[in-house]
Amino acid sequence: MTELKDTAFDAAAFLARAGLGRRIVQLKPKQAFFSQGNPADSVFYLQKGRAKLTVVSKNGKEATITLLATGDFVGEESISGVAGLRLATATAMTSCTALKIDRDEMIRVMHEEHDFSDLFLKFLLARSMRTQADLVDQLFNSSEKRLARILLLMAEFGKAGEPETLIPKITQETLAEMIGTTRSRVSFFMNRFRKLGFIEYNGRIRVHKSLLNVVLHD
Repeated sequence: MTELKDTAFDAAAFLARAGLGRRIVQLKPKQAFFSQGNPADSVFYLQKGRAKLTVVSKNGKEATITLLATGDFVGEESISGVAGLRLATATAMTSCTALKIDRDEMIRVMHEEHDFSDLFLKFLLARSMRTQADLVDQLFNSSEKRLARILLLMAEFGKAGEPETLIPKITQETLAEMIGTTRSRVSFFMNRFRKLGFIEYNGRIRVHKSLLNVVLHD
């Protein structure tokens, strides 16, 4: 019994260090984890840093799908059925540390270790709920509310622990892509938020909790 306890699988330890079929990688800001069209041969676990997932259309237009934070997986499409190609590009927004897990090792640990598969399933469900919330946001909320929500999500308000009020560098063009509006409208709303004391920015954006008023106000 003691021996079984000593060899029990530890999901946190598995994701914290390199091993068979997995290695730790360091990325600089603007460096890609993988690019659209690359072979989907691995999953990344973001140990530290912030990143974004983008797609490029056939006519060259780029759109930001989602933002990624510490504790997120990215590249999970590599374990869905037959290995194919990446459908998007994952890029570091800050200096990042990530665990790169080979496809075969990810599939093995998913099948053999229930603690890990439970953890991964919780992540997938949380991402699915976030995607649904993003869709509702696009369909029913004004662009001003959508911008406020994105800034709050980047500052991690609503998550356990203290929020990161100083968010990673992000351009107004990227914010405009994410909320489906123009850069000039983003600039207008940002100036308004600043005048109302909801945010501060001088190169980096500092988000105050009072910005929630924009999201909650009908």
